[in-house]
Amino acid sequence: MSPGRPATPLPDHPVRIALLDLLAEVGTVTSTEAARRLGHSSGLCSFHLRQLARHGLIEEAPHGGGRVRPWRLRWEGSGEDEQTAPERFDALARGLEDESYRHWLSHWPEAPAAWQRDEAFSAVVQLTPGEMTDLAASVHALLAPYQQRRKAPAGAKPVAAVARLFPLLPTGPRPLPG
Repeated sequence: MSPGRPATPLPDHPVRIALLDLLAEVGTVTSTEAARRLGHSSGLCSFHLRQLARHGLIEEAPHGGGRVRPWRLRWEGSGEDEQTAPERFDALARGLEDESYRHWLSHWPEAPAAWQRDEAFSAVVQLTPGEMTDLAASVHALLAPYQQRRKAPAGAKPVAAVARLFPLLPTGPRPLPG
C-alpha cells in the first residue's frame, strides 16, 4: 500500500460488492458490461468502479486505447506469487459474501414485498471428494444460464447465489499422532 493511504476498508455498498464479485467471476469488465450484467446504469457502475480503484481494490486493465475502459482486480504486495493472490481473493470474497448477507438481513424490510424473502438454506451431506467436485460443477451449471443472459427480464434484480462446499472437520481436541 502506498504511504499515506489509509487501510482499504471492505466495500460497504451493494453495487461495489456486486462489481467485485463480477470481476472475480469474469476477470475484466467495463462499466457498460457491468451495467448489462448487474441491471444498473453504466454511469452508476462507472462511478463505483472508479471508487473501487480509488481505494486500491481494482485497476484499469491493459487495453488498446479508445474510450473502452476495462477494469480488473488489483493485487498488492511485493513478490506475490500466482497462488497467493487467489487465496487472498478467496478470503476477500467470503468476507464480501458475509457482509452482503448481513446487509440484506438488516435491510430486508425496505425491499419491495415481492423481494422480502430469503431463500437461504443449508444441508449436511455425505460426499466423497469427487462427489463434492461434481456437486460444485452441477451448481455452476444450474447458474450458468442466468449469468450468461444478454438482457435480464423485466423485474429482474441482482441476486447473490452463494454456495460453499467444504468438509466438516472434527471439533474438540485433536488426537495426538501415533
